[in-house]
Amino acid sequence: MLILGLGLTGLSCVRFLRRHGVAVSVWDTRTTPPGAELLSQQFPQVQLRTGPLDAEQLAQVSTIVISPGIALSTPAVAAAIAAGVEVIGDIELFARHVDAPVVAITGSNGKSTVTTMVGDMARAAGWSVGVGGNIGLPALDLLEQGHQLYVLELSSFQLETTRSLNAVAATVLNISADHLDRYDGFEGYRQTKLALYQQTQCCIENSDNPLTYSGCDNAIRFGLAKPNAGHYGLYQQALCCGEHKRLELTQLPLVGSHNYANALAALALADAADIPAAASKQALIDFVGLAHRCQLVATKAGVRYVNDSKATNVGATVAALAGLTDEKGQVFLIAGGDAKGADLTELKPLLQPLAGVFTLGKDGPEIQALVTDAIAVTSIDEAVQLAAEQAKHGDIVLLSPACASLDMFRNFEQRGDHFIAAVEALPC
Repeated sequence: MLILGLGLTGLSCVRFLRRHGVAVSVWDTRTTPPGAELLSQQFPQVQLRTGPLDAEQLAQVSTIVISPGIALSTPAVAAAIAAGVEVIGDIELFARHVDAPVVAITGSNGKSTVTTMVGDMARAAGWSVGVGGNIGLPALDLLEQGHQLYVLELSSFQLETTRSLNAVAATVLNISADHLDRYDGFEGYRQTKLALYQQTQCCIENSDNPLTYSGCDNAIRFGLAKPNAGHYGLYQQALCCGEHKRLELTQLPLVGSHNYANALAALALADAADIPAAASKQALIDFVGLAHRCQLVATKAGVRYVNDSKATNVGATVAALAGLTDEKGQVFLIAGGDAKGADLTELKPLLQPLAGVFTLGKDGPEIQALVTDAIAVTSIDEAVQLAAEQAKHGDIVLLSPACASLDMFRNFEQRGDHFIAAVEALPC
């Protein structure tokens, strides 16, 4: 069996397959792929080949386990598929060996938050739960540890090669333009996400985003309106299932309507997985949010600074801004980076009411063109300083880039950490 692509996922595949006595080799196009030294130390018998892929050699392999970072349209890979080679990903390998029920979460935004929420709910019930996939540990590293439940965050890249997951419950939280540099248009991206519904016993849809609809007659929905019986929504200032109150909004430590939607999705998934309701409620009360995802960094001179560096696409920034519309005070936005070919004009109506917009990075000029008086900056430090000079007591300065970070930073975490450092450098 050939593992295509090393890194964290590739190493997890090697560990799992060797543990099961399967002969494997690894091929990575990078000269010095991450994890190469660890591979040679732990599995000296596993051959690592580097350099360009060769279609004829790939066609001789029976099964390829491909990294989610490698597109199936890569010419050598596409030729192998045409030749009849089975190409799967680590999630499909996981699905063929899984030993407990699975809850699966995908979507353009909110995946990590909802995945963590559901994992916390299971732990609050005293369950042994494995949480991972596109967040934290690779899925294969979670297996064979006696878990009662698995909660997986899944990216569209992972879903391209997954077809037999058979989750007990799954959701496509939302769909907005992302990764259009990899897919044949928006609909190709959307259908890749929706394929998850064909691998679950219970489809959970977002009633506020019809693009997530599965077509299943018995689908369960969550949204921000008053819900019908058996569905999830907001009613009388509470998270509800039907008219049954599950949690008062004042008990939820997170702010913003997008976080209410995340909590409702988590409740629906947890109920479908038979996690006790009391445990789900307590987990939400205790949930403080994830780093780089609408994370309150500090309050300086009465101004709140919020780090939403994980907003690497337009939909995430739209959700962040929409979630703050009911907050007191004005909002100053820092945005820009690599838009990955996405249409940024969806931001325009949400930018108009803002007190200030600071743009940076490769596609910063496109955002700047959407709003009068936007200010182009060369760094996050400059943006934070200018925002601090203009913001008043009660206002919010939000880093929510709507773009990927790789034009200026190693990843969105480094971008968020840079924002935090700039905020911490401000006087109190």
